[in-house]
Amino acid sequence: MRAETETIVAEIEKSLELLRQRLGWDTAEYRLEELNAFAEDPDLWNDPAKAQKLMRERQKLSDSIDGYKALAQDLADNQELIELGEMEDDASVVSEAEAALATLRDAAAEKEIEALLNGEADGNDTYLEINSGAGGTESCDWASMLARMYTRWAEQRGYKVELQSFTAGEEAGIKSATYLIKGDYAFGWLKSESGVHRLVRISPYDSAARRHTSFSSAWVYPVVDDSIDIEIAPNDIRIDTYRSSGAGGQHVNTTDSAVRITHEPTGIVVTSSEKSQHQNRDIAMKALKSRLYDLEMKKRTQAIQDAHDAKGDIGWGNQIRSYVLQPYQMVKDLRTGVETSDTQGVLDGKLDEFMGAALAQEVTGKSRAEAAGED
Repeated sequence: MRAETETIVAEIEKSLELLRQRLGWDTAEYRLEELNAFAEDPDLWNDPAKAQKLMRERQKLSDSIDGYKALAQDLADNQELIELGEMEDDASVVSEAEAALATLRDAAAEKEIEALLNGEADGNDTYLEINSGAGGTESCDWASMLARMYTRWAEQRGYKVELQSFTAGEEAGIKSATYLIKGDYAFGWLKSESGVHRLVRISPYDSAARRHTSFSSAWVYPVVDDSIDIEIAPNDIRIDTYRSSGAGGQHVNTTDSAVRITHEPTGIVVTSSEKSQHQNRDIAMKALKSRLYDLEMKKRTQAIQDAHDAKGDIGWGNQIRSYVLQPYQMVKDLRTGVETSDTQGVLDGKLDEFMGAALAQEVTGKSRAEAAGED
């Protein structure tokens, strides 16, 4: 076996060992048998909330065990193929197995990252809110680029993306937009993207072709399960209706059906601009519950200050990532140190490396650079 292939095998084995540890492999299969027994109890659904929680745990554990076993089996099968190919001097078999191992390494690394997604709401759908900041038309255009970037990322993962509310920029782009992203671990993956994003480029709106710096923000909140009880006092909220503005096409709304709900104690504001006012009230209330749940989670963990205050100014001093398109090509995460020159790939949704590094840092408390320095 070639040295390069041995390195790939070692990386896969390391990922598998980490997966075993995070699964608690010694007891995982026993726990699954226990959950299967509970699921067959005819009285289980007498308590729907408890039943749903148990069934979610059962499905997650079953998927994790099956995923681990499939990776381990694929590793063994391809190692065997390489040995057979080398014994029979069949270069095509060896080459095919080596290519399969390279693909398997990426799959194992992704499963390893997903194993980090064990937070209370990590498995939930998520709301993604995009807002333009300092920079006028430039920032509105940058906000639309961010929205496209996250939409591409979500679609590439097979997630469903639904536009919840939209306010167009005065000349171009968007002032703000909120999306509902549906899919397994949507919140877990996206939660590290909350913050201010900085763009440096030659402005397409500047006739002198000067370089401009623009800021926009992304804020991520989990969709709250029905089993989680979030109480909102009626006198704590103000509900306003208004005529939404849009860029045309699907965003046009000619009636005063859009809804804005303001939560007075926290200052949190949520909006929805679908066609039905009744539907908008329902969507906005769900979004508000998610925001309040996110706020409570952050208070509980003391990770950061609450979502409303954390926004601050969308400008200098608050950014988490820089996207430089001129005079050179670079995207750099200012928290983890991860960077790439593939700026177009990132803007087309290639974000997993950034998200994975942020998730790992959340667990270990160390950036990738710090961790590498210990190796």
